[in-house]
Amino acid sequence: MASINQYFLLMSYAIALVLVHCGSHALCRPLDSNNTALSMRDRHEQWMAKYGRTYKDLSEKEKRFNIFKENVERIESFNRASSLNHKLYKLGVNVFADLTTEEFRATHTSFEPCFSLQSMFGGSTTNNFKYENVTNVPPSMDWREKGAVTHVKEQGDCGLNQINTGNLISLSEQQLNDCDKTNHGCTGGSIKKAFKFIQQNQGILTEQVYPYKAIQGQCQTLQGHKVTINGFEKVPAGNEHALLQAVSKQPVAVRVDNSGFQLYQGGIFNGECGTKLNHDVTIVGYGTENGNDYWLVKNSWGANWGESGFMRIIRGLNMCGLTAAPSYPI
Repeated sequence: MASINQYFLLMSYAIALVLVHCGSHALCRPLDSNNTALSMRDRHEQWMAKYGRTYKDLSEKEKRFNIFKENVERIESFNRASSLNHKLYKLGVNVFADLTTEEFRATHTSFEPCFSLQSMFGGSTTNNFKYENVTNVPPSMDWREKGAVTHVKEQGDCGLNQINTGNLISLSEQQLNDCDKTNHGCTGGSIKKAFKFIQQNQGILTEQVYPYKAIQGQCQTLQGHKVTINGFEKVPAGNEHALLQAVSKQPVAVRVDNSGFQLYQGGIFNGECGTKLNHDVTIVGYGTENGNDYWLVKNSWGANWGESGFMRIIRGLNMCGLTAAPSYPI
């Protein structure tokens, strides 16, 4: 039997042989926080392949690589410190990872004036709120589970029926882009103006009839099935309980400040965001996780963003101004 000294000597030889054999082999390099030995440039190349990103020349590619590198470092730093900073969410290297904050805002915020909370709260509403007496509010709701939420779409650089009829139909955003002249097409618009257009147009066509192209084009006169609405109502501004009453009965459109959303990956968002309302989303549910109440939000940045295209936002703090101007079609 080998002595203890001989055993340790053999182990030392084995370790030395492994190190010599490994050299610069990728399997032997230290792993980073994503459990990969890839260099930052390798990670950028893989990211480009994943999202089909190409650049016009080497200069543009180098610029985008440097932005990507800064974003990745910021993501990893944030995630390491998230528990210490009491953050309930994580950031991730998503499709927007080679954009600066300024570029992201330029392409994914609305042209419609960014109303402040004060200006939104200041106006009086003449609309009814049919859910004001609702008392049977369940502790959680997810309208996806009830078949009332269509698949997440990708708006690109563009910015109920099921509940009433039992038929889940994807409606045509492109018709709104092309034909609603009171809004601003791909550069943004108002939810309420969109509702008014649908009402005055005697309905909106389905996406199958009038498919989405992510650009603003000429208004097309097409024939096909339309979904109609009788109008819309506002949820009382600044009132999360009223919003809860409404969402317990149907999805609700809200306008938010999306300044902290670019690199969101998952969890309950309780980060930094302002009160300049620049982006429209739909609240499709709510719930509680580990004692933290949240809103379930459907976005329009594709299924590769957030939690398969959805997001959870902390509830009870009027986060990102989401109670400033909620409304729903009737």
